[in-house]
Amino acid sequence: MGEKAIQSSSRYNTKKWQDRLYLVLAGMFIASLVSSNLIFQKFFYWTPLSEFTFELSVGILPYPITFLITDIISEIYGREKANRVVVSGFISSIFIMGIVSIADIAPATAWSPIDDPTFHKVFGLFGPAIIASLTAYVTAQFIDIRIFHFWKNLTKGRHLWLRNNGSTIFSQLVDTSAVLLLLCSFGAIEWMRFLPLLVNGFLFKVLIALVDTPFFYLFSHLLRNVFQLRVGEELENET
Repeated sequence: MGEKAIQSSSRYNTKKWQDRLYLVLAGMFIASLVSSNLIFQKFFYWTPLSEFTFELSVGILPYPITFLITDIISEIYGREKANRVVVSGFISSIFIMGIVSIADIAPATAWSPIDDPTFHKVFGLFGPAIIASLTAYVTAQFIDIRIFHFWKNLTKGRHLWLRNNGSTIFSQLVDTSAVLLLLCSFGAIEWMRFLPLLVNGFLFKVLIALVDTPFFYLFSHLLRNVFQLRVGEELENET
């Protein structure tokens, strides 16, 4: 009886830590997604090579983190839990859009450090931008998760690099193309900038996808050991 109680307590503690980690990953996912939508209007340049310069929105900096997190959740927790995080991110973004819209409408006091024109210049395009971003986001994330599990099933849980990069690179192409098409259609960005931003954005995301592969391997290996999962096994499939 005592041994059974110990085993039951051990399973409870393991499940508790699984749930806590899932909440942390979901929180990081939502924070990365929301922050990328809030800061997107500033553009920066980066020159890794003398003959090539990236010109990108700062919103692209936290956004690739969302794909790394959904890949980790897909690998450890399964497809259903990854889809839940994507839906939660969508709802959170809509909620934030409502708050920012109300804040934009609210009149500033005479002594406010940020006046109405300045606030509107930064957040005024948040509505059409978030519509474009969320449309691209939902499409790309669900594609990413679907392709990830396609490769995982095909390779029987082997070749982490293939499903990590194969799913992320294709879904990032979909995301970058969709968001730029919608932003140009809304008039938020000039059409003449579409192709340069597409090339810059996609190449940058491919580079980040390759850079985050070692981190995907590291976290996947650590979590499989902690939760005692075999290669390719997922927590939601445990009996």
